[in-house]
Amino acid sequence: MIQSIDDIRADFPILQRRVKGHPLVYLDNAATTQKPKAVIDALTHYYTNTNANVHRGIHSLAEEATADFEATRDTVKEFINSAHREEVIFSRGTTESINLVAYTWGRQNIKEGDEIIISAMEHHSNIVPWQILCEEKNASLKIIPINEHGEIIIEEFDKLLSPKTKLVSVVHVSNAMGTINPVEEIINKSHAVGAKVLIDGAQSSMHLDIDVQKLNCDFFACSAHKLFGPTGIGVLYGKKEILESMPPFHGGGEMIKDCTFPKTTYADLPYKFEAGTPNIGDTVAFKAALEYIQSIGKAHIRKHEDELLRYATEQLLQINGLKIIGTARNKISVISFVIDGVHPQDVGILLDNKGIAIRTGHHCAQPLMDLYKIPGTMRASFAVYNTIDEVDKLVEGLQKAVKLLV
Repeated sequence: MIQSIDDIRADFPILQRRVKGHPLVYLDNAATTQKPKAVIDALTHYYTNTNANVHRGIHSLAEEATADFEATRDTVKEFINSAHREEVIFSRGTTESINLVAYTWGRQNIKEGDEIIISAMEHHSNIVPWQILCEEKNASLKIIPINEHGEIIIEEFDKLLSPKTKLVSVVHVSNAMGTINPVEEIINKSHAVGAKVLIDGAQSSMHLDIDVQKLNCDFFACSAHKLFGPTGIGVLYGKKEILESMPPFHGGGEMIKDCTFPKTTYADLPYKFEAGTPNIGDTVAFKAALEYIQSIGKAHIRKHEDELLRYATEQLLQINGLKIIGTARNKISVISFVIDGVHPQDVGILLDNKGIAIRTGHHCAQPLMDLYKIPGTMRASFAVYNTIDEVDKLVEGLQKAVKLLV
């Protein structure tokens, strides 16, 4: 049975609160999503009933905690349709997942003169690790340009590809503009020249169906907190044969098979990449978040978010001097915009006084803002629990802000 939006909103306790005397209107979902009671309850239940260190323990609490922890891995496997549970590596989030690949596969495989390709719309977490690697290896970082709508120019990508290309790392969905990139085409063309492909799925994993086998990507990274889950827990998917060939990222407990002073041998996947005590409680609660998404259904989520996107776009364009940054044909429910003569931060403060939460700034995409020759934007990003009425409140708040500031 399809849940009503009112029923869904009732599942999120924070949506009942007031901010500065006004009902909270939370439109900053691209930064992090709010958490349903099922996730909060799962976290509380873990610390109230099951708290113990996972793996190797023979007492009941340790065995229960281990079972719950590993059950999340199985749920993630199904959520992204990986072929093997060992291909699901837990990390602190998308940023650490990307860095894991850069510092292990990258250091092992990138040589002097090699080339790595990223796009002009990348988040800093998919820029800086490759810059560091290229500087260390004397390799080159190539950038796929975008058009005025915020879309990758695929013909320019074709020109960048060569036998020197060893890795292509691109965002599935832009956090700053909402653009959905043609990752299937990018993956196929990259593989044709022998390059590996990493997909940054931090934004896409909430809004699009993810099938890593169908995509045929070599790596896929995402974060729980963008999926109604806790902060501090994320996922790196990698093809099993590639992960097995990679050296460890961190050294310590859990990732060893045998440790002696002459030599240490490493654990099998996935534990080779999960050194130390993991973030157990948040990992357990992540399972509840994924199950919550599945209970609503991605199709229902996308349909509602698309309706909000269409309506919000129409209404925002009625505001004098407002320009949307990123008008791609294929988008998720993210709208970035600027208003003539108005600084984004000033608008953000005025909206917050009305209980409306949006994001202002460069959204960790400074090179993208430089392309548009702007310091930053205002960004409204919608989730399944947002409403048309909240869009109206945003538009009303913006209209009042413009009158005050212009």
